[in-house]
Amino acid sequence: MRKVAIYGKGGIGKSTTTQNTVAALAEMGKKVMVVGCDPKADSTRLLLHGLAQKTVLDTLREEGEDVELDDIRKSGYGGSLCTESGGPEPGVGCAGRGIITSINLLEQLGAYAESNALDYVFYDVLGDVVCGGFAMPIREGKAQEIYIVCSGEMMAMYAANNICKGIVKFAEAGGVRLGGIICNSRKVDNEKEMIAEFAKRLGTQMIHFVPRDNDVQRAEIRKMTVIDWNPKCVQADEYRQLARSIDANEMFVVPKPMDIPQLEQLLLDFGVLEVAA
Repeated sequence: MRKVAIYGKGGIGKSTTTQNTVAALAEMGKKVMVVGCDPKADSTRLLLHGLAQKTVLDTLREEGEDVELDDIRKSGYGGSLCTESGGPEPGVGCAGRGIITSINLLEQLGAYAESNALDYVFYDVLGDVVCGGFAMPIREGKAQEIYIVCSGEMMAMYAANNICKGIVKFAEAGGVRLGGIICNSRKVDNEKEMIAEFAKRLGTQMIHFVPRDNDVQRAEIRKMTVIDWNPKCVQADEYRQLARSIDANEMFVVPKPMDIPQLEQLLLDFGVLEVAA
């Protein structure tokens, strides 16, 4: 069983990318579990066709400790298994607690047992936060491989570089490795070439370039993944290729984060930043 965590800047499209990739893996016949690690509990919405799934924390609050696996895990598209960690009420407590509680409970209930024959577990992690509970997939070795969703925008690259620093910190103790950068395109100038070079300098690979396509939004409006909504569209093939690339990936590294001047120079080299007059 491969344990994968998806990180990236908030709003970069982690949840959309994760769910569409999981749909493609499920279409390939893979048995996949998704653990949503965002208090918004929207990491499995497309796989469940918008079903408002009760989160782990909500279930524990309402039902106490007497919880069964079916209470916190639902079946989604292609037989995918979906869990949402949830979080505290807004302004109260630490949202990272939901991740810690959820993963521990799933382990106690046997969700990761070999009898379930899981091929993958995906953790969809909130934003670029790599501290506290949000670092748990890295810190405690719950995830073996990390993929960072990025674009050619400066802050997305800054966040990706920062996440690499977190991977380095926990690589020795937890054994986690970076599997690559997923470029979720925002149609920035020279974006594909720039992210390929960015990945190279980090010591990794751009595992796939996902072009921007309005079919993603069309599917999301219908509460579906692209493959589920229109399996013959071009964008569905992009997610299939991403899934195949992850499935065949053998390049797992401890990254080499860049310093800020190096990162800014990369942006200048590819014409993203204007040189001050």
